[in-house]
Amino acid sequence: MKILFIGDIYGRSGREALESHLPPLIDKLGPDIVIVNGENAAHGRGINEKICKQFYDYGTDVITTGNHIWGQREVIPYIQTTDRLLRPINYPAGTPGKGAVDYKLPTGQTITVINAMGRVFMDPLDDPFRAVDQELERKVLGRNTDAIFIDFHAEATSEKMAFGHYFDGRVSAVIGTHTHIPTADHHILEKGTAYMSDAGMSGDYNSVIGADKGAPVRKFVKGMPGEPLRPANGTGTLCGVFIETNDKTGLAKSIHPLRVGPRLSEVIPPIQ
Repeated sequence: MKILFIGDIYGRSGREALESHLPPLIDKLGPDIVIVNGENAAHGRGINEKICKQFYDYGTDVITTGNHIWGQREVIPYIQTTDRLLRPINYPAGTPGKGAVDYKLPTGQTITVINAMGRVFMDPLDDPFRAVDQELERKVLGRNTDAIFIDFHAEATSEKMAFGHYFDGRVSAVIGTHTHIPTADHHILEKGTAYMSDAGMSGDYNSVIGADKGAPVRKFVKGMPGEPLRPANGTGTLCGVFIETNDKTGLAKSIHPLRVGPRLSEVIPPIQ
């Protein structure tokens, strides 16, 4: 199975980058599923139904999120009507929406997509390790699902790496999001799980992690609260990762970073 995952879409620049680059990437790479983290898609904070439907039109199959999922309140009724928009699985019981979906592909295969959120330097949620453990009691790789992909939305790389090693061999991939900087540690762990600490932001990199430079620079220089952050609106770069799994075991065969656009060095995964 070929899995294309796109990191945090940030504001208009990120949305435009997805619109411009995703359709030709689908033609070139031929992914079986496209997963996009969209938690910052609406003005840099949250997502709404209209943007979700735009992403589906571009070729997205499942949208994951993170700590800004509730940034646009109109998403609350929508997330209760769809399985294609996820919120972190370790939100307390009774929170609207779902943290996992079994997505059926046209090939007849099934991929389980799980969205989880870390707790180090983040909002105090339930234990993500235990929450995903419980989900994996329901879905077992190679038995009743063909692949398991986890978007682990977390701040600390140590927590992300611990999470990857804990689930190594039980899932196809653990890919980090949230810190908006693509890391160079993409590899396959010793038991066969593809791992990357952060897929990177999709947005304008002439910025401070997606925000217009002015306000955050002034805040750091002056050491006092400043004006609200606004998304930078220059040409966006699309960042993500491309993974291929073994159809028999569901474990990873390869993992390649993806970067398309200005400022960052461009990397296109090789065609298998």
